Amino acid sequence: MLKYCSRCLYPESKPDLQFDTRGVCSACVGFETRVAVDWDKRREEFVNITTRYKSKNSTNYDCIVPVSGGKDSTYQVIRLLEYGLNPICVTSTTDSLSEIGRRNLENISKLGVDHIEVTTNPVIRRRINRLALTEIGDISWPEHVTIFTIPVRLATQLSVPLIVWGENSQHEYGGPAAAQGNSTLDRRWLEEFGGLLGLRVSDLIGIENIERRHLIQYSYPTDAELQSGGITGIFLGYYFPWDGYQNALIAQGYGFETIGTNVEGSLANYENLDNYQTGIHDYFKYLKFGFGRATDIANNHIRRGRLTRNDAKDLVRRVDGKFPWTYLGRPIEEILKEIDMTIDEFLIVCDRFTNKRLFKTGNDGKLMRDRNGELVPLFELH
Repeated sequence: MLKYCSRCLYPESKPDLQFDTRGVCSACVGFETRVAVDWDKRREEFVNITTRYKSKNSTNYDCIVPVSGGKDSTYQVIRLLEYGLNPICVTSTTDSLSEIGRRNLENISKLGVDHIEVTTNPVIRRRINRLALTEIGDISWPEHVTIFTIPVRLATQLSVPLIVWGENSQHEYGGPAAAQGNSTLDRRWLEEFGGLLGLRVSDLIGIENIERRHLIQYSYPTDAELQSGGITGIFLGYYFPWDGYQNALIAQGYGFETIGTNVEGSLANYENLDNYQTGIHDYFKYLKFGFGRATDIANNHIRRGRLTRNDAKDLVRRVDGKFPWTYLGRPIEEILKEIDMTIDEFLIVCDRFTNKRLFKTGNDGKLMRDRNGELVPLFELH
């Protein structure tokens, strides 16, 4: 029987999650600390920082803002423009960009900003997608790496030292840094919390004919380069109250598109619309830890008083952990074909990464499934 947070729906199986004496998880504890935040003072800090980095003679950009085209990055650009900044938007092309994702990305430029999109070698990218899925159970590993490395590399190349990121995932979803007032993103944050999952970029060299020359955009600049350029990364969510739902509402007012129904495996129609591979990524989280994207979204609503724990629990039971037969309307066979993998090969990988302490197995040690083909959990959400 899994232990769950007494306030939200996070289980003890979530990596790096801690519980206090009340049975409240570190994500909820971190959110509690926001109640005492003087947001007016934080905004003043933001203005002071951005004023310090602002181009004095308008010959360069004031900051870099990494954008994926999602509701959060759209909100980031809106907020920066509101404060009179001239950002250069930087995109590391999504692994398997959806049609709505492309439209939302193009909508950001229409807000009135310059935009650079860096697309890594797609042949190598697909090899890394497949390799990361089979080795660490994360098809999205290359995207999670380049989301951080490419904007930082461009910051050094363009001599734009300030990078404005969105949310600090450690604060929003709980982790070792959840209760810390950290407002910056640096190399240490990337290596510890940036989604590498123990797979280093250098580990790829020599596998599947991947060479060092293929991995330039996956590599973080050297410490000397960062220090020489005075590169600093701050989280916008430290200076302004961060709420994904609010961000979506604001973004929609500026042209951001959602879909007509909730995303598969989710409780929202405004999140994770850009990548067809996201359903596979989220499913592996469920296989490893017994919760998925629906739980993350439900918990964010619980903490902000929009859902009761009981209502959220019923909703999560309906959708969390379902096999990702389609995502954003695309069949899984088509998604897997991009990485040269069959559905049978995929199922073998799934079984290898499934936590057998969380799901039922037969006498032969094989995972059991119900009549709909879904895994049978040993845990019960309570």
